[in-house]
Amino acid sequence: MENRNEELKQYLVPGKHVHLVGIGGVSMRPLGLVLKGMGMLVTGSDMNSSVSTDELIANGIQVSIGHKEENVEGADCVIRTAAAHNDNPEIAGARSRGIPLFERAQAWGVIMQAYKNAVCISGTHGKTTTTSMVTHILMEANTDPTVMIGGYLPLLRSGHRVGNGDTIVLESCEYCDSFLNFFPTLAVILNVEADHLDYFKDLADVQKSFRKFALLSTGGVLANGDDPHTLEAMQGVDCVTFGLKPCNRVRADNICPDWRHLDVVCDGQFYCHIDLNVLGRHNALNALAAAGTAWMLGIPGEAVTKGLAAFSGAERRMQLKGSYCGADVYDDYAHHPDELAATIDAIRTMNYKRIVVAFQPHTYTRTKALFSDFVRELKKADVVVLAEIYAARERNTVGISSKNLVEQIPGSIYCETLPDVTDCLRSVIQPGDVVLTVGAGDIYRAGEALLKDQG
Repeated sequence: MENRNEELKQYLVPGKHVHLVGIGGVSMRPLGLVLKGMGMLVTGSDMNSSVSTDELIANGIQVSIGHKEENVEGADCVIRTAAAHNDNPEIAGARSRGIPLFERAQAWGVIMQAYKNAVCISGTHGKTTTTSMVTHILMEANTDPTVMIGGYLPLLRSGHRVGNGDTIVLESCEYCDSFLNFFPTLAVILNVEADHLDYFKDLADVQKSFRKFALLSTGGVLANGDDPHTLEAMQGVDCVTFGLKPCNRVRADNICPDWRHLDVVCDGQFYCHIDLNVLGRHNALNALAAAGTAWMLGIPGEAVTKGLAAFSGAERRMQLKGSYCGADVYDDYAHHPDELAATIDAIRTMNYKRIVVAFQPHTYTRTKALFSDFVRELKKADVVVLAEIYAARERNTVGISSKNLVEQIPGSIYCETLPDVTDCLRSVIQPGDVVLTVGAGDIYRAGEALLKDQG
């Protein structure tokens, strides 16, 4: 992606009019609010009205529902979400009018340059949770941060925050190399796996991107020292490592069997104690990364202890939604085999009678590329219900369906629609079960419909 941050700077100033295509998205919505807070005239559009567009309108931002060429009229520049392609009428309209066109990540790159501390949290998995954990710590330490998270954090009652302090923390995504537009003073790398293979060629290509990202940092790199793919990508890069192994500069000690209680040791010295309200080994590692981030920022360990004690999870991350006929219903955003494994392993420690997983694969290319890994992890559940693949930004050019997964998972059930998923869950659930609706699409609606059904 071409880096045009210097060109964009002249447009992100008070009084300029910026139009955001796809303004209701999880990263575009906070961008619009931040730009408005900077004194800019902000307009935007989205395909559908939503809670996000309602919030923007309530904050004085004009939002058009539907993409029309005339929506960009009068704008000094247009910023688009990665999902808005060149055939979008507003993109075409900007080009025909000679209005400069920029990417969302480029805008965040310009914004973060105004902060002393720009903490960019990356990784194939765990970004939202770790960014949320760091936000809790920064708020406890009274740093008044600006925050951009790819999910909802109850503490903020939002996925973003506009602060007046000298620190900004951003969830930083590798897809389309978007985080290479950023200017981190601290780059955090949680893990590196083969994902987004509709863009990257293979694992080595993903590693190359993360390495470039790490080398952008002007103030340090914190990387997962337990993850061989991360270490391979970071060869020759000066890193502080975190992890459970004793060789890491930020490591855990006195870990309880349920992974919820541990001490953090930094450079051989006790830094803080952590009591977590979230489950699983993966969340212990996320907490270590958050603690390591705080340590590198010079934040006292007491703020880490208090901040993480108040953290109960981000929305759609092992989120308890309610109970149905004696079974607890959770929702999780996992959409990669490693994330599925972490979620199922964490739930298994809770000793439910059976684990019922309703999974909605996310994108055709990911399902095809990681097919055998998905089969392996889904087989670990007691009951598997498979919704059809959520297309997201893609068309099914690879000829794959959830039916193909069902063929490889004995006893699994295929459902063409989400109402079918809800009906199926209603028929298979038994008292003492745990039900997991899992996926990055709209599978959560199946669980919500189940809970609503009982009144």
